[in-house]
Amino acid sequence: MTSDRTTPQPTAQPAAELRLEGISRHFGASAALSEVSVTIPAGRFTVLLGPSGCGKSTLLRLIAGLDRPDAGRILLDGQDITALPPAARDLAMVFQSYALFPHLSVAENILFGLSVRRVPRPAQRERLGRVAGMMGLDTLLDRKPGQLSGGQQQRVALARAVISERPVCLMDEPLSNLDAKLRAEMRVEIRALQQRLGLTMVYVTHDQVEAMTMADQIVVMNGGRVEQVADPRGLYARPETTFCARFIGTPPMNLIAPDDLALADGIMPPGTLAGLRPEDIFLADQGPEAAVEGIEYLGADQLIAARIGRSRLILRLPARQGPPPARIRIGWAPGALHLFDPSGRRIAVPEHLFSPSSVKEPVR
Repeated sequence: MTSDRTTPQPTAQPAAELRLEGISRHFGASAALSEVSVTIPAGRFTVLLGPSGCGKSTLLRLIAGLDRPDAGRILLDGQDITALPPAARDLAMVFQSYALFPHLSVAENILFGLSVRRVPRPAQRERLGRVAGMMGLDTLLDRKPGQLSGGQQQRVALARAVISERPVCLMDEPLSNLDAKLRAEMRVEIRALQQRLGLTMVYVTHDQVEAMTMADQIVVMNGGRVEQVADPRGLYARPETTFCARFIGTPPMNLIAPDDLALADGIMPPGTLAGLRPEDIFLADQGPEAAVEGIEYLGADQLIAARIGRSRLILRLPARQGPPPARIRIGWAPGALHLFDPSGRRIAVPEHLFSPSSVKEPVR
């Protein structure tokens, strides 16, 4: 059975570029942000990623105009908006708490911003029909927020941002209150919505899965500074610092003393670290020897915890191989080795260390 009803098509938004130049913010003697400079491309999904206290939410508040930087400029399509109040910025924002009015209906919550801006009622009705259909809320418009599920409340908050037809949308950990299954579903929906509308999206999260699955560009932050800006694949394949190497990836990259891998050849200074992703390490007939300390069975895979010299490492191996012996020898995939200097910055891998010469990867 088919229906004659058609879903209103979204209207593409004009894209806008955000540029942050030398942004700093202090709270007393504590530096929340230190000279942050980054470009957020027009029409792209940019994620601000980092642990709690790294400055990502502070940066989002500065972009929104809810706070002012102590130094630096915020430019929207070349216009300096650093000193403008929130209402004068061409931005929409979705909060972690959704910020829905419990006494208003779904329709009234969605239309609240347009009502405040005194948008004519016919235009409000037209936009509401289009956005509610797009967000799957057209049968819920008369309900109150308390009658909705968490996912439905999230859609109402998104609809309120979309209906404003602003070219930039800011999101502050909007999925943190949802269960795992609903978070996965909403990740797909938000990403699809951003692509359909062509919005410039700035999304704050501490969850690397959200960042890796949704973003065009990830800005990794740590201690109020930008560690690296890259697309998800580039960030995973080529972390520029040991912080990025350990923060991205589950399990994270192994950081090992080079001499534990028999790599100390007089070229690398003391304090250099070698990095290997768990999935790039395999069991070999020859190579550095390690003692197995534990096995974590995950169904298709198994995580092997092992000790090699003074270092500890994790291997991700196919579970069908069965448990390994108590002592193993390891090799790694060609090109999988990363090196970091004593300050934690990435350095080039010497050509003769590009892949282990004494082992060959087995056929899996």
